[in-house]
Amino acid sequence: MKIRKLIAISLGVTMLASFAACTPQTTEPATTQPISSDETSAAVASETTGSDTTISFSWWGGDERHNATLDAIAAFEAQNPGIKVDSQYAAWTGWEEAMATKFFSNTAPDMNQINWNWISQFSGDGSKFADINQYSNIIDLTQFDQASLDQCFVADKLQAVPVSMTGRIFYWNKTTFDNAGIETPNSLEDLYAAADAFKSNLGEDYFPLVMGEYDRAILLPYYLESKYGKAWVENNVLQYSVEEIADGLQFFSDLEAGGVIPTIQMVTGDGAESLDKNPKWINGRYAGIFEWDSSATKFRDALDGEQEFVVGNYFADLGESQGGFAKVSLAFAISESSQNKEACAQLMEYLLNDDTGTAILGSQRGIPLSKKAIANTDSKGLLDPLVKEANEKVLAWVKFPLDPKFEDARLKNTDGTYYDAFSGLSYGDYDAQTAAQILADGINAVLAS
Repeated sequence: MKIRKLIAISLGVTMLASFAACTPQTTEPATTQPISSDETSAAVASETTGSDTTISFSWWGGDERHNATLDAIAAFEAQNPGIKVDSQYAAWTGWEEAMATKFFSNTAPDMNQINWNWISQFSGDGSKFADINQYSNIIDLTQFDQASLDQCFVADKLQAVPVSMTGRIFYWNKTTFDNAGIETPNSLEDLYAAADAFKSNLGEDYFPLVMGEYDRAILLPYYLESKYGKAWVENNVLQYSVEEIADGLQFFSDLEAGGVIPTIQMVTGDGAESLDKNPKWINGRYAGIFEWDSSATKFRDALDGEQEFVVGNYFADLGESQGGFAKVSLAFAISESSQNKEACAQLMEYLLNDDTGTAILGSQRGIPLSKKAIANTDSKGLLDPLVKEANEKVLAWVKFPLDPKFEDARLKNTDGTYYDAFSGLSYGDYDAQTAAQILADGINAVLAS
């Protein structure tokens, strides 16, 4: 374990250095003329907030999301001249840790893009985020299915409004599969056959699928739920025995042994901070991922040349049940400490439901959940076809709920339980039974907290 601990420490230092290099900025948006105006929205803004109101809004993402959001904010300010938005944004690396500090010290921005699990993680008692129901005269909540809103209802408060739903699905570099002389896989059997074809026709350093520790932690419930037909966690209780989890972990050892996925040591040795920046992904040697439908475009855009990137299908031969889960991808929340909640509600309504705002944002935060937003963006051809196709497949397939503590930092961080169990198993430090016990103990500790 010494080598892995040194690697983990090195990764931690790298994350801190990366965050220092991309601390949130306060940026004046570029001047953008609104596509249309909404007199009713402007009237409510004036009535509820007065003039010269400044609100801060934070989010993370890549350059495309940043630029689209800044353009939408500029259009909002032009339509609501009494409200100015202080934009605070950066890449994901280090973002959660920085925001955790702000939430706990009550210094968070007025409005925030949040991960779904942040509600239970940071505001399980309802103290950090305002009750959105109190602003339903501004935010049209009827545009959202109640089941989606219920996922953000904690401590008797609607603490956020979901922007989109997301789930993990397979994606393939079709060009690499074409070069190997085979079709992209539609089953586990196909995947094993692809590994053999890659090694025979392309080379030993070609793999049909690549997965990091957290990717494996998400695929594990998909595999087990498909096979055993029960949710990973239900009513805050882990539903799987150590023996059943060990069965799932052996699946990953078999994938490595069969040449389907590279070992964690191999991926770490590539020297990339993330899979989309890995040279072997960029040049097609790693030809598949299991990724969120809302995040896959960065993998597509990272590919060299004219390589073709396609959405895959779920594997029906894993078991009789349709394993996997969907969750609230991102949500917008208003800090309870904000002194300008009505102005925040105006901005939230604009980004979620307004024809101009949603047209500018498109699918930068996934396929919109708002009925009005998806109708508007789809009719104008503004949704990324890849993201739309993947999202439709995810929502049509998954049947199981996601435990809100699945993404707890104690589990998913590089020094957390998932990393320890899956890295240890891949490196040979643990057998499947030992790694399963580590997973079960870590998960149960978080569920009990």
